[in-house]
Amino acid sequence: QVQLQESGGGSVQSGGSLRLSCAVSGNTNRINYMGWVRQPPGKQREGVAGIDADGRTTYADSVKGRFTISQDNTKNTLFLQMNSLKPEDTGIYICAAGGGRGLDYLMRYGTYGQGTQVTVSS
Repeated sequence: QVQLQESGGGSVQSGGSLRLSCAVSGNTNRINYMGWVRQPPGKQREGVAGIDADGRTTYADSVKGRFTISQDNTKNTLFLQMNSLKPEDTGIYICAAGGGRGLDYLMRYGTYGQGTQVTVSS
């Protein structure tokens, strides 16, 4: 069993930055892919960014050039640096992990944390 705990959410004005963290614990040996998904208010959950075991990254078109996903050397902490935030980035940001690959896989089969709220005001 894998446990995921997010932190770092908050409220910022448009153009601001936030850095999210996700502490990973438990049986991490089977994790091949990790990422962040978000739940905008009143909308469906969407994939934001992902990273595989080799460090290759994937981003949703809406966040490319603004968000950066990374891990620490132990791979026990996942980060999401969010710059140039926009009101449409508002939502609950959820850390996810899985044994497969890709954001689509995480959306369908991943293990999720509780999420952290990000609110961007105009």
